[in-house]
Amino acid sequence: MTETKAVFFDLDGTLLTSTRGIAPSTKRAITDMRRNGVLVGIATGRGPAFALPLMEELGLNFAVTYNGQYILDAQEVIYENPLDKKLVHRIVRYAADNHRDLSFGKADGMSGSGLLKFGESRTAGFIAGLLPSAAARLARTSYKNVVRRFRPMVYDLRKLLREPIYQIVMVATKDETDRLEAKFSGLFITRSNPYSADLISKGTSKLRGIKRLGDRFGFSLPEVMVFGDSENDLEMIRGVGLGVAMGNATRDIKEVADYVTSSNNQDGIARALDYYGLVHFEEHTNFASKDEQFNKVKEFHRLMDGRTQEVPTTFTPVEAANRAAFEVEEIVEFLFAAADGDMKVFHQLKNQLHQSVDDAAGKTLASDKLASNQLTAQTDSLLDLLYLTYGSLVLSGVDPHEIFDAVHKANMAKIFPDGQPHFDSVTGKVLKPDDWEHKFAPEAKITAELARQTRVAKRKAREK
Repeated sequence: MTETKAVFFDLDGTLLTSTRGIAPSTKRAITDMRRNGVLVGIATGRGPAFALPLMEELGLNFAVTYNGQYILDAQEVIYENPLDKKLVHRIVRYAADNHRDLSFGKADGMSGSGLLKFGESRTAGFIAGLLPSAAARLARTSYKNVVRRFRPMVYDLRKLLREPIYQIVMVATKDETDRLEAKFSGLFITRSNPYSADLISKGTSKLRGIKRLGDRFGFSLPEVMVFGDSENDLEMIRGVGLGVAMGNATRDIKEVADYVTSSNNQDGIARALDYYGLVHFEEHTNFASKDEQFNKVKEFHRLMDGRTQEVPTTFTPVEAANRAAFEVEEIVEFLFAAADGDMKVFHQLKNQLHQSVDDAAGKTLASDKLASNQLTAQTDSLLDLLYLTYGSLVLSGVDPHEIFDAVHKANMAKIFPDGQPHFDSVTGKVLKPDDWEHKFAPEAKITAELARQTRVAKRKAREK
């Protein structure tokens, strides 16, 4: 079998679960593939504005968006092919004559029909996920028909065409496809669902987008594995080395796929990758927390250590001392920042820290904690430390969410040129490559995010 050098995922119904999340097993699988040198990307009918946050979150190499009309990697736009403006005019006239809602795909997102945008939203996906499939289809169709009847869309073409349009999404049932193709000879029509059609230029598709990336990054179509579930995935599943259909895929997709895995809600991606030997999927052995920040740190340890602890276990004295040393180092940096360059103040704070350690030791020895369960005592202390850290952020008025992500991405970049992490021989702490500070240190992103939070807070204060 040909070596797989690149893997691409469709989004809706494939990479994303029915509630628009990403399965923890999928995240782990992507981390493991990336660690093993496999290129990973998205091939979707959605636009770059939707794909970019996922690329950043998952560390993906590239994305084929708008069904091949707009292709990008982490640094730049690689290819773009907007629709002809005269063709856009004709489509808008057709939609007006036939009472069809339209939404227009631009580089910064979709505009136009609120109905179509709602249908693609996380909320709509969650609602659909709560309904049986037939009821969900009926709800979507009925809602669109009723609202369209009373609130026809009006488009300002002059304003609309100021920016390139890469894809138009039209509310149209599957039996209208032939009529649309006959009416607009310059269009290629594909679908990701039964109630709307994606209109793009002929000569582009997900498969052709993947080939463009292969020509640029050094892989051929036989060296590609793709995952999909809908009509707009059909060509790419047929055209690459390995095409995988999700368990929730349409019958047509399953018939042409090389392998049918379980559904997007049942670890389908990780199971298929395990089947083909790209990752090792251990069902029910690696737990995922409801705390997403915890899961990100766990992802870091999987990448760096190659292992995680899945059963609650105490730290040995040596391990505990090393972990405490890592935390003390950050506390000292915190005090140094508080001193703001005044070395006299810093040394005073450092001495106070020494005294605080002695005081805490005396308090602990005088308490009854020594008689408590060791695992409970360690866990209680660590959670108190976490709680106090959050309290410090609360008292400084800083929202940690985006900043945590910046720090996490920087930590995930601590891989040396040999493709492996390096560790301190005594403490086991992950070391930083020589170019890490220059390329990946998070301080600039933290500064920018703090400036944003400050601007927003001041504006809200003025509006009160």
